[in-house]
Amino acid sequence: MGTLSLLKCYTPFSSILFAHSARAANHAAVFRRKKLPSFRAISSSQPSTAEKNHDDGKSFRSKSHSPEVWLHNTMSKKKEVFKPKVESKVGMYVCGVTAYDLSHIGHARVYVNFDLLYRYLKHLGFEVCYVRNFTDVDDKIIARAKELGEDPISLSRRYCEEFCQDMVTLNCLPPTVEPKVSEHMPQIIDMIEKILNNGYAYDVDGDIYFNVEKFPEYGKLSNRGLEDNRAGERVAVDSRKKNPADFALWKSAKPGEPFWESPWGPGRPGWHIECSAMSSTYLGYTFDIHGGGIDLVFPHHENEIAQSCAACNKSDISVWMHNGFVTIDSVKMSKSLGNFFTIRQVVDVYHPLALRYFLMSAHYRSPMNYSNIHLESASDRIFYIYETLHECESFLNQHDQTVRRDSVPQDTLNIIDNFYDVFLTSMSDDLHTPVVLAGLSDPLKSINDLLHTRKGKKQQFRIESLAALKKSIGDVLTVVGLMPSSYYEVLQQLKKKALKRANLTEDQILQKIEERAAARIQKEYAKSDAVRKDLAVLGIALMDSPNGTTWRPTIPLALQEQQIDAR
Repeated sequence: MGTLSLLKCYTPFSSILFAHSARAANHAAVFRRKKLPSFRAISSSQPSTAEKNHDDGKSFRSKSHSPEVWLHNTMSKKKEVFKPKVESKVGMYVCGVTAYDLSHIGHARVYVNFDLLYRYLKHLGFEVCYVRNFTDVDDKIIARAKELGEDPISLSRRYCEEFCQDMVTLNCLPPTVEPKVSEHMPQIIDMIEKILNNGYAYDVDGDIYFNVEKFPEYGKLSNRGLEDNRAGERVAVDSRKKNPADFALWKSAKPGEPFWESPWGPGRPGWHIECSAMSSTYLGYTFDIHGGGIDLVFPHHENEIAQSCAACNKSDISVWMHNGFVTIDSVKMSKSLGNFFTIRQVVDVYHPLALRYFLMSAHYRSPMNYSNIHLESASDRIFYIYETLHECESFLNQHDQTVRRDSVPQDTLNIIDNFYDVFLTSMSDDLHTPVVLAGLSDPLKSINDLLHTRKGKKQQFRIESLAALKKSIGDVLTVVGLMPSSYYEVLQQLKKKALKRANLTEDQILQKIEERAAARIQKEYAKSDAVRKDLAVLGIALMDSPNGTTWRPTIPLALQEQQIDAR
C-alpha cells in the first residue's frame, strides 16, 4: 500500500476533538499541517487564581506588566531573551515517555519542569500550544511485551494511562495535545519520503537510514563531530550502514513484531523520526521551544534537527531546553541501571506535593541528588507552608474579610510587593524556582507574627494584612502548581504519610502523649523527655500549648543531625 492510499484512509488526529483522559475536559482545536497552528491554551477561558482574586487586577504585575523572560538555550549554550515567533503565542514540544513501564522520578523532574514553564507562560498571558508525545512503538516496548506475554500496543496503552495518572498526582496540567506514534504513521512515512527524495537517506533491504554525512551541520546541538558519534540507536550497530553514526528512520518488519505498511515494505519507525513528524504536524517546522531531559541532547535531539532540516530546509526551533539528571549517590537515575524509584513508590510514603516541591528546590538545569533527607525536608517545609495558611484561613473565616488595598499597612504592602517582584524576576530568569520557594519565607513569617505574637495581635489593620498576605502566597502557589484544593485535607494527608514512614498509628501517638503527660505530672522528666525523643527519632514532633499537646510530622532526628553535619 502506498503513502497516498494510507493517507486517504487515515483520519487525521488533528481533526479530532482532544480527549486527554478523565483528568481533563475536552478541548477542540484544529491544526493545519505545514502551517503554524491556531493555538488554544488549556483552560484559557478560566482565569488563574491570581487573576480571579486580585481586587485591583494589577498587583501581581505592578512592577512589570510584561517581564522579559530569559531561557537557557542548549543550542547557543547561553541564556537568551525569549521572543515567540508569533506574538503572544507559544508552540512548545516536549519529548514524552516510552510507555513500557511505570515512570520514575527522573521522568517526574522533566515533566514538572516543563509544567512550570507552561504555567508561567500562561500566567504571563501567552497562549501556549503544549505538545507532549507518547512513544508507544519501540524496541523496549516490544521486549517488555514479549516478557509479559502481552500485545505491545495494549501494553503501551496501559502504561500511557498510568503515566497520565502520575502527572495528575503531581499536579501537572494536561498538555494541549498528547499524540502517539501508533496514530501518526502516515505523517511519519510522509516525512521519511521527503528525506529520501531530498537525498538525505538510503534504503537497505527495506531499512531506511539517515545519512549523517549529507548533513554538514550534524552535531551542532551537542558539539560532537562525526568521529565522536556512536550509532545513535537503541539496538546494535548495523554493519550495512554507510557510517556508524547513521540512524534508522524505518525498520523492516521482524517476525512477531507489530508493523505498518510503507512504500519500503512492512515495518515500523525508528525512535527519532516520530518526534520530528509529530512536532511538525502540530506546530509546523518552525516553533518556539523544544524540551526534554539532558540525556536527549544526543542522539535524539541531534537527530531530530537533522531529520527536520532534511525534510524542510526552513525548519527552525528557537530554544532547546534541557533539565539536569536526578542522581542517586551521584549516579544518574535510570531504568537501564536499575537504580531508580518510580513516582508511585515515592508518593506511597511522601505526599505528591512534597515530591513536586523537592523537584523545584534545585534549578532545573542542575543535577539533583535523591535522598530521604531531601524528601523529608521538602515534606517538612510544605507542612509548615500549609499549616500557616490553614491557621490564617481559619482565623479569617471568623472575621470580616472586606479588604481594600489602601487599608493594608505599608509595611505589609512592601512585603507583598517584594514577594511578587522576587517571583516574577526569578521565574523570568530561566525558571529560578529555588529563589521563588525561598521568597515564601517573609510573607509566611509575617502571617505567623500577626497570628501568634503579642505585637502582631495589636497591629492596626491586622485582618486586612492577613488576608492580603494569604492571597499573595496563594497566587504564587497556584502559578507554580503547589496550591492544594484544601489546606486542611493536605495537612491530614501529610500526617498520614508521616505515620506510615514511622510505622505508627495515630492512636499509638496519642497513647504516648498520655504517657508523657502522666510522667510530667509525676515529675518524671527523664521519662517525659524520653517519650518526646523516641517519637522525634521516628519523625513525630510533640507540640505543647495552653490547650494541650498535639503532634506534627518533622524530619526524623537522625536525619536532622545528618543535615547539620552536612553543613
